Amino acid sequence: MTPFKRYYSRTLQFALGLFLMLPQIGMSQEPARPVIQQVEFKKDTLNISNYGAKGNGQFLNTATINQTIRTCSERGGGVVLIPAGIWLTGPIEMQSNVNLHLKRDAVLLFTKDFDQYKLVESNWEGEPAWRNQNPISGKNLSNIAITGAGIIDGSGDAWRMVKKSKLTSSQWKNLVASGGTVDSDAAIWYPSESSLRGSKQKKAGVIRPGTTAEDFKDVKDFLRPNLLVFTNCKKVLIEGVTIQNSPAWNIHPLLCEDLTLRKVSVRNPWYGQNGDGVDVESCKNVLIEDCTFDVGDDGICIKSGRDKAGRERGKPTENVIIRNSVVYHAHGGFVIGSEMSGGARNIWVEDCSFIGTDIGLRFKTTRGRGGIVENIFINNINMVDIPGEAILFDMYYAAVDPVPLAGERRPAIKSVSIPVTEETPQFKNFYIKNIVAKGASKGIFFRGLPEMHIQNIWIEHATLQANKGIEIIEASQINLKNIVLKTQQSNPLITIENSSGIHLDNIQALDAPEVYVQVSGDKSDNIRLTKSNTSSAKVVSQFIAGSTEKSLTIKN
Repeated sequence: MTPFKRYYSRTLQFALGLFLMLPQIGMSQEPARPVIQQVEFKKDTLNISNYGAKGNGQFLNTATINQTIRTCSERGGGVVLIPAGIWLTGPIEMQSNVNLHLKRDAVLLFTKDFDQYKLVESNWEGEPAWRNQNPISGKNLSNIAITGAGIIDGSGDAWRMVKKSKLTSSQWKNLVASGGTVDSDAAIWYPSESSLRGSKQKKAGVIRPGTTAEDFKDVKDFLRPNLLVFTNCKKVLIEGVTIQNSPAWNIHPLLCEDLTLRKVSVRNPWYGQNGDGVDVESCKNVLIEDCTFDVGDDGICIKSGRDKAGRERGKPTENVIIRNSVVYHAHGGFVIGSEMSGGARNIWVEDCSFIGTDIGLRFKTTRGRGGIVENIFINNINMVDIPGEAILFDMYYAAVDPVPLAGERRPAIKSVSIPVTEETPQFKNFYIKNIVAKGASKGIFFRGLPEMHIQNIWIEHATLQANKGIEIIEASQINLKNIVLKTQQSNPLITIENSSGIHLDNIQALDAPEVYVQVSGDKSDNIRLTKSNTSSAKVVSQFIAGSTEKSLTIKN
């Protein structure tokens, strides 16, 4: 047995022991919540207009704003004030001990002139990559903030490609008439030929041995920046501002420690590709509270690097508190993955609402990632009008929209077991309770790998109104307790495939199911259904595809 397999065997034995103990010890094993250190600044205030900046929307203020920030930092720090006006600018580089403060009627507007953004060594979706310089960035800084009630606009519409399928006919015609170019299928609009060329390259911009910025000049327009990126910074605050219209991700803290997002509003068009709200990547000690997101991709997302690059970095995102926040349009309300190769642990999400997100709670990964996601605590989540799943665990993530378009057909997943290696991802030890979903395509969905099941998940006290009920595939030690299901389709209400150690306790169907539970696969075993209203069903249980009646015990 290899060292990795011995380690995995020991880990699995420990997790099983913990599972058997938890009914007695309850949540006493929950780790201590982190204390996030906060910023402090001198009261000295430097107004950018006093240093030659002009808020007329025409004058390019890049040099003036950056010089004011540097001057403030060199004097020991303080506040750099963005007063009322439209402040056109290129990339802004933050400095330590500076609070960039935007007045309520201030708009910090980033130029659409791509020449103002040089190619720099950066990071894209968890891998080192050449990208256009971020509109706002900071690296190796401490004690920094962006505050106020003003607006930061990334002019993302100048950068983003747009799918025809996501626009009305009139919108598409107007977009094409505005300039740019379309692909050979006339299905996607690109802002320039350079952007279109980049779309045809595999992993365009990813840093490889021997490559330089010069190698990517011909596809420069395709290498969209994230709007606000802080890298390896300590004691960071983003508070009060509206951050919108990003070329790609809106807020991307990477390798940061003691980060606070408070009362921030994040907006991107719903059709904006890669238009995530916030992606917390390989960060430690994070607080996100009282924020609002309405974006084109995932809303609040946890990441830790992609594949080999993420595993070699070896920095999990850990000690995170997310509370009292609202997500409107997004691919997922709260999301972990899919770039989670460095792992994620000790995360609390509570008192949040998801209104119209494609998926509510979304946990996604795929083979090749590796990484362990564990100790996730979720409480008091409300969801309304979820086109996809209310709660989703999926280890077959593919980079496509989570909800298929009308008429779109996707190939079925083929289940094939492969050896466990460092590239095998893991989801385990999730504690989810007090969930209400009014409207979803499916209440709960698990899809693990044959060689690595989703393990040790507790979901308690949930009321789920959805088209379909519960589906569990390749999962172990799943505990669902006090679940109310109101479904339009219930043939079956609950599907369990090649899974074991499944305990369903007090499941209540508000509408009489055709089939209460269907068990599939010869690996399904040790399934218990207790204290549930099975008598309301026309058929209580079905066994298909090699499963047998021995796999299921029903006690009411």
